[in-house]
Amino acid sequence: MTEESPYDLARRAAEALAEKTGVEQHDVALVLGSGWLPAADMLGETVAEVATTDLPGFSAAAVAGHSGRIRSVRVGDLRALVFLSRTHYYEGKGVEAVVHGVRTAGRAGCRTIVLTNGCGGLKESWSPGTPVLISDHINLTGRSPIVGATFVDLTDLYSARLREKCRQIDPTLDEGVYVQFPGPHYETPAEVRMAGVMGGHLVGMSTTLEAIAAREAGMEVLGISLVTNLAAGISGQPLDHEEVLAAGRSAAQRMGALLSQVVPQL
Repeated sequence: MTEESPYDLARRAAEALAEKTGVEQHDVALVLGSGWLPAADMLGETVAEVATTDLPGFSAAAVAGHSGRIRSVRVGDLRALVFLSRTHYYEGKGVEAVVHGVRTAGRAGCRTIVLTNGCGGLKESWSPGTPVLISDHINLTGRSPIVGATFVDLTDLYSARLREKCRQIDPTLDEGVYVQFPGPHYETPAEVRMAGVMGGHLVGMSTTLEAIAAREAGMEVLGISLVTNLAAGISGQPLDHEEVLAAGRSAAQRMGALLSQVVPQL
């Protein structure tokens, strides 16, 4: 008996999702990271909500600030699939588990995906609660979600077209390169300096593997980071996950307004 491929598992999850939500096909997916959960209610009308554990291949949320639910939301004329949690690489469940939600979204019909996260910022001008568009990434996990010898071009992974749409809505939005560390420990000041030397502006523990899987699935990717704290060694203050959640709560209205205006244009 052969083991089920991650792509077949995503197909089964998408079929179960359609059955449980009553929505045959979705147009756009959103993955909400740490600190972004309060913005979910501002997106639009929730048509259905299911537990991730009710779908093949998903597990319960393991991080504070994440809800193990998936919503089907009507945003203008679009049907959005909103993941209120994600599986992180540091949970030790494997890369396939990390990108299972993205692959399920692709199988559910989504051609665009918005990947969000809470992260540390290297620019002192980025105070906690500042949204930053991701222009590129550096993947320091040493892993790829792609199975087999499939060569995927990542030259324009984070869509310039979608970033421009965001700036039309909010001209103050800055952009930067996101650096994913494996976690779950926060980066040391020396590692943050290294990230800066490498060309990074944002540091966190998610997103890059999901973005690669999204591109493999043919989706256009928009990445948005919420700077929840200055990265280690910049402010001189210790880092705390509660600070991440607090920054998200304080920025919820701005984040929700941004997403509710951006998503109908995707």
